[in-house]
Amino acid sequence: MRSLRRNRTRPRDPGALSGLVAGVGFLAGVGAGVARAHSPYPRPWASPGDVAAYFTENAGPARLSATGQAVSAAALARFTPAVARLAGRSGPGAEAVRAAAIAGGALAAASLATSALCTGALSGRRGREEATAAALHRRAFAAGGPVHGVGFGVLCGALGLAGLRTGELPRPLALAGLVSAVPGVLSPLFFVAPPAGWLIPAGRFPGLVVSAAAGVRLARA
Repeated sequence: MRSLRRNRTRPRDPGALSGLVAGVGFLAGVGAGVARAHSPYPRPWASPGDVAAYFTENAGPARLSATGQAVSAAALARFTPAVARLAGRSGPGAEAVRAAAIAGGALAAASLATSALCTGALSGRRGREEATAAALHRRAFAAGGPVHGVGFGVLCGALGLAGLRTGELPRPLALAGLVSAVPGVLSPLFFVAPPAGWLIPAGRFPGLVVSAAAGVRLARA
């Protein structure tokens, strides 16, 4: 399909810079939390005792992680309209791409915010009680992992497709957005086959790089 080249008249969208904030916020918060923790983060299937022990010993790192997720969720909520505006300029079928961007972005932001709330709760009293800690931990993982992966994957896919069709993003960057969307959308396979958990980071981290680079590009005049 022929690209709708509009690079010379591409409108400046300052709100798109939130794509960069989403990536930096997540990586800084979660990365700092992992670096400061005294033990490895428990797996989703870890025993209630192990989960409670981790959050009892690592309340501070858990708060850092929750903060990073919350910042990233808020930034994704701000970035979604910028992707939707780009999709709206993508020619025939633009409404479908725009709707996908809005739906994907809403799910990505809401699920990551849910994970942030659960992680924040784990840093307090409920994280020290085995029964509640295990339940909150599983909920945080499901929301911030596979569920978020689907929403973020759809958002990145819409971003890549719209960027490719309008020519407002470099072709390699737009294609990277489309490629990163695939593992994200497939990440719920984890619930059927836990080894498929690698799909979560395989979609998330390239997607964060794409959203950051695309956000800077779209924010420039």
